[in-house]
Amino acid sequence: MKVLKLLFSFIIFLAVVTAIFCSILYFKGNKEKKDLTDNERKGTTGQYIKLSQGVTHYQLEGPDSGKVVILLHGFSVPYYIWDGTYEYLVKQGFRVLRYDMLGRGYSDRPDSVYNQGFYQRQLLDLISQLHLKTPVSVVGVSFGGLVATNFTAVHPELVDKVVLVDPAYKFGAPGSAEIFTRFDRATHGDEQATGQLADFKYPQRHPEWVDKYRVQMQYKGFRNALISTLYHYNFDREGDNIRLNNQHKPVLLIWGKEDHTVPFTYSDSLRSVLKCDFFPVDDAAHLPHIEQADKVNAKIGAFLKE
Repeated sequence: MKVLKLLFSFIIFLAVVTAIFCSILYFKGNKEKKDLTDNERKGTTGQYIKLSQGVTHYQLEGPDSGKVVILLHGFSVPYYIWDGTYEYLVKQGFRVLRYDMLGRGYSDRPDSVYNQGFYQRQLLDLISQLHLKTPVSVVGVSFGGLVATNFTAVHPELVDKVVLVDPAYKFGAPGSAEIFTRFDRATHGDEQATGQLADFKYPQRHPEWVDKYRVQMQYKGFRNALISTLYHYNFDREGDNIRLNNQHKPVLLIWGKEDHTVPFTYSDSLRSVLKCDFFPVDDAAHLPHIEQADKVNAKIGAFLKE
């Protein structure tokens, strides 16, 4: 009996020490210290609009008579990922919208389930409240490609053309339980930020990229948005691309040949179920519209004008 008591006491002691250690790691690694308020948004570029699910940070430029193009950013990098493409398309006479998906950038971070319907509602609200002329063209990079694919399949009457840039292919929940993923993301924030450079073939050409990314990490709710998306978006890569194909929309698929984030070889599988104009890009990784901006932006512009 005495041995059992000692063993039980040791287990309790070990559990307490582990809990203290994990708490120290969490609070030391956790980057989310601030609430995202109107005051925090002062001095930022772009505009803000209150939608059904929260305030959205966006930018809309170009002539009222121009064809509407909506740029959808990737999984965690907000709308600045489209800087060059946005400016190019506006100069080409398009009416261009880019926005921070909820949970990212300077948009609100609601405590919601970030599933397909959640992302589609934000886009529907923007089209409605900004009084955009439909059908629009949607351009999505990485995770934004999934949003573009699903939105077009569900709302084909609102979309006429689709551009997918290195679209996410194998997407879904990690093998571990959600609680462990949350702890891991909270204690490895620096690695998440510096890991964004892996999207480039030439990361040394983008010295500001990590610091720009870190800005959004300081606001509460960013991590929850990413993790909820991983566990609840439920992308069916083959089925969803088949559903897009069945809408018979013109689709442009762009892919950096040296992409290691979403390997170039996946383009073959995608094209086996999705009829599209395929534009492989030499000397570029996951973000060819940045690394080969002149070539890729010209291709996007020409496709949208056809």
